[in-house]
Amino acid sequence: MSASFIRSAVVSTLSAALAALAYTSAPVRARQQATPPQVRPGGGVYPETQPDDTTGFVPIFDGKTLNGWDGDTQFWRVENGEIVGETTPEKVMKQNSFLIWRGGTVKDFELKVEFRMNGTNSGIQYRSSELPNIGKWVLKGYQADMDFTEGYLGNVHDERGRAPTGEGHVVLSRRGEITRVVDGPKYKVIGTIGDPTLLRGVMNVNGWNQYHIIARGPVLMQLVNGQLMAIAIDEDTKHAAPEGLLGFQMHVGPPFKMEYRNVLYRKIQ
Repeated sequence: MSASFIRSAVVSTLSAALAALAYTSAPVRARQQATPPQVRPGGGVYPETQPDDTTGFVPIFDGKTLNGWDGDTQFWRVENGEIVGETTPEKVMKQNSFLIWRGGTVKDFELKVEFRMNGTNSGIQYRSSELPNIGKWVLKGYQADMDFTEGYLGNVHDERGRAPTGEGHVVLSRRGEITRVVDGPKYKVIGTIGDPTLLRGVMNVNGWNQYHIIARGPVLMQLVNGQLMAIAIDEDTKHAAPEGLLGFQMHVGPPFKMEYRNVLYRKIQ
């Protein structure tokens, strides 16, 4: 077998492998967006199904003002029908701060909200509580995590909550997993959703995305762009939060801009 033949075979194999890798990583986003949920006719034991909609949801942002919301207006504003949070070299975020919805507390509910970010990190707080001893507009509790590099995207995060060494940040369920949160410090993975690396491709970087949060009893489900990302079943008798506040996070770090729009809420009876 000639050396040139071997080199040709190796090149061909590597090319095929790289093509397969390219298909199974970055284009996850493109494939998902190209194949939205389809209507399925009923038959036999299968009822008819159709894509989810916003029936029963109500807007909690009027698209014009921050009425009903409370946060540091040095960083938060309304622009072009969007809630905008922004830090600059002149306006630096010294600790994580939140825009808090003052329309009531959330218990069992669904939230659908579109977001876009150009850097750093953010998240959507829910069933959270205030920490006035730490600072104004500081929240602790469940968070639907997101970040520009997609490292934490989809995680069920506990902001300033339980941690192995005391109060601090901890991930309750990682992207791609279904986790039973017990009294700790170790949690139980009871199932998987998908490969956490491939699920990074769900986010449309620099574009608009939708977070869909479903919280019912101890079960917390988080979806991004229609893809289930993580589930936490919180059975921690000391730390589980049945209800609390809703808010959007501005994270410390380099200057960045965070945008939210179409904020839709549905209370589950």
